[in-house]
Amino acid sequence: MIRKSFNKLIEYCETQNFKGWDPYDGLNSKVFQAIPGFSKSRFIRLAWIQLFKRNPINFRKLAIVKKGYNPKGLGLFVTGYCNLYNLDPKEEYLQKIIKLSDQLLDLKSSGYSGSCWGYNFDWQARAFFQPKYTPTVVATSFIADALIEAYEITKDQKYLDTAIDTSLFILNDLNRTYDDQGNFSFSYSPLDKTQVFNASLLGAKLLSQVYRYTADKTLLDEAEKAVKYVCNFQKENGAWAYGTLPYHQWVDNFHTGYNLECIYVYQTISGDNQFSKNISKGLKYYLETFFTKEGISKYYNDSIYPIDIHAPAQLIVTLRKLNVFEENKPLINKVLSWTINNMQSDIGYFYYQKKKFFNSRIPYIRWAQAWMFYAFSYYFAKPNEK
Repeated sequence: MIRKSFNKLIEYCETQNFKGWDPYDGLNSKVFQAIPGFSKSRFIRLAWIQLFKRNPINFRKLAIVKKGYNPKGLGLFVTGYCNLYNLDPKEEYLQKIIKLSDQLLDLKSSGYSGSCWGYNFDWQARAFFQPKYTPTVVATSFIADALIEAYEITKDQKYLDTAIDTSLFILNDLNRTYDDQGNFSFSYSPLDKTQVFNASLLGAKLLSQVYRYTADKTLLDEAEKAVKYVCNFQKENGAWAYGTLPYHQWVDNFHTGYNLECIYVYQTISGDNQFSKNISKGLKYYLETFFTKEGISKYYNDSIYPIDIHAPAQLIVTLRKLNVFEENKPLINKVLSWTINNMQSDIGYFYYQKKKFFNSRIPYIRWAQAWMFYAFSYYFAKPNEK
């Protein structure tokens, strides 16, 4: 059932040429852009995005929001195809890796210290506004990871050079918030000063990955400070809030998975085991809190709904990256089976969210399809390789 589900998803994504809509792309609407004054109001921008994100009815065609390439989504697809190629080196997988990796190089944001990427839409969050293609540490880290994987397969130096260059963006263009011990959090983007734990850890993870190729000890030193900052905010029960702001105090499923993955990758590359207890405590909390006996992936620590497709996807990736996949395979299979049965359409794409009384069935390319493609590729990856 799992292989059949993946094949249906692959067919859907390839027929879409990896383009699609996004939960947050409402500001790409030609209708919105044509209404005088709308684009200048923070409140209207935020409300418009939420209208599109929360509504189960897809108004995008009516509002003239075109499907497009999302750089982070492409990065997830590249990594997915790399995992598939490593399992079965088909020429068709290789060609997809090259084509999508080259597309990523074309989509780089310009004007920064190093290579970096953002999203293909203006984005109004509660804490800040980011114009289209404003680079973020999140998008950049996933794409650099993909380019490193592409380099390992193709040996094309331009992919590795670009991935290494991203460290300059992380070190020089992101803002930092320091604690009284000299540890710090990387900002989400160059335009904000928020302390979002998973975002900062993704920056630390990326610096660690680049260190493997450059042996620049400075990268590990900076990564260690970022990891320490976040681990100091871990709660006694193993949980992390999303960030430090008053309205970032929720505890959710997939960002907890991000945190664990990033800390573990830093530990593995650096050989620094001082955070092993943080990982163990966090993993125990993650597995015991966010997945029901039926296989439902809860969104929050205290609430099931909305059931978000990102959560079961990240479970597979987290457990594969932490090398605890096999011992947790019964849980993985239960969660994946529930997700396939309840959140995949007949034509192959996955729903964005399942709410208490309705589903959001809009086929978002980055949030749902790319993430499930990425997750399936880790499900089938060779043991202990990823």
